[in-house]
Amino acid sequence: MASFQRMNCTFVLFFLSLALACDARVLLENANNEGFVGVNGAHFELNGSPFLFNGFNSYWLMHAAAEPSERYKVTEVLQEASSSGLSVCRTWAFSDGGDRALQISPGVYDERVFQGLDFVISEAKKYGVRLILSFVNNYNDFGGKAQYAQWARNVGAQIIGDDDFYTHSVIKDYYKNHIKKVVTRFNTITGMAYKGDSTIMAWELMNEPRNQADYSGNTVNAWVQEMASFVKSLDNRHLLEIGMEGFYGDSMLDRKSVNPGYQVGTDFISNHLVKEIDFATIHAYTDQWLSGQNDDAQMAFMQRWMTSHWQDAKNILRKPLVLAEFGKSSKDPGFSQNARDTFMSTIYRNIYSFAKDGGTMGGSLIWQLMAQGMENYDDGYCIVLAQNPSTSGIITGQSHAMNALAHLVKA
Repeated sequence: MASFQRMNCTFVLFFLSLALACDARVLLENANNEGFVGVNGAHFELNGSPFLFNGFNSYWLMHAAAEPSERYKVTEVLQEASSSGLSVCRTWAFSDGGDRALQISPGVYDERVFQGLDFVISEAKKYGVRLILSFVNNYNDFGGKAQYAQWARNVGAQIIGDDDFYTHSVIKDYYKNHIKKVVTRFNTITGMAYKGDSTIMAWELMNEPRNQADYSGNTVNAWVQEMASFVKSLDNRHLLEIGMEGFYGDSMLDRKSVNPGYQVGTDFISNHLVKEIDFATIHAYTDQWLSGQNDDAQMAFMQRWMTSHWQDAKNILRKPLVLAEFGKSSKDPGFSQNARDTFMSTIYRNIYSFAKDGGTMGGSLIWQLMAQGMENYDDGYCIVLAQNPSTSGIITGQSHAMNALAHLVKA
């Protein structure tokens, strides 16, 4: 444990020393900048200048904001995140069926829940946090593709399994209708159409698409092409990404050895080569994917995972890369706060190092930030900034380091 503590001190000092190079006035100007985040080659840009970021996930924002008495949780997290220099948040723009459903049934929406999403966007704008909004879930939480499959069955469609989500015309029409409903929504608080609001950094097609019916990645690839073209036909100002974890498929057989021992029906290379997709994403959960292996083995995998995808994003895709989910669970045996802080510090150092080389690595999004008193939401990865000063210090240091680097990096 003592060695962990020494390492953490070193990392914090490293980040804080970089933060000194960052002018506070520039930070404030960036936080209030109204421009759309764009892509130029393999790096993000904002108003013609490189854009690098440190960010976070808080999937629950709309769900909480649907109940006005809980909106203070949204404000608390966005305010604390902004104070820590976090400038991008990824969250759900879906809730299909079930509790506080946004989409009650195909094409039928709960205006109260939609106004919760309006509030999330307006609060994000207030605190200078840009949003990545996801359209649907691969998993059953908040409905997901299983709910879409059931809706299709309810009208007599012949559905074999949930993975018909990617191929069945009825389901695809339901999904496209949801995309259109969200993208063209007028915010009741700001008065702006979502597609005209630069607070939204990007749309995401799906949270962690997987397809057990076709491990090659070809089925998902055809779906990405169709849906990406559809999104861009509605809105060509915002960026678009898939929501992928980064598993390699059949397009580069040698790269499949980088996977954690299995495939999920996606292909990091071919899926992200779709021209309408603006940037690539990877996720990483070494404590789940390599369960039972020690911290050193998990970190060695993490280094390979990040390096491989960064190289491919830079040399093959020629698109920015974002580590869009990562974390270390408090529910794992042997967990300690020091171990989590060390893990995060190491990941952040790698992100900074990769970003320094031309900005291909655009940033990362920790999973996940919560407000105080949300223990019932805790999946093991929950971080409450006000209650975790050591972790908060590491996050803040990375935020300042990435912001400072944005003014130094060369395209």
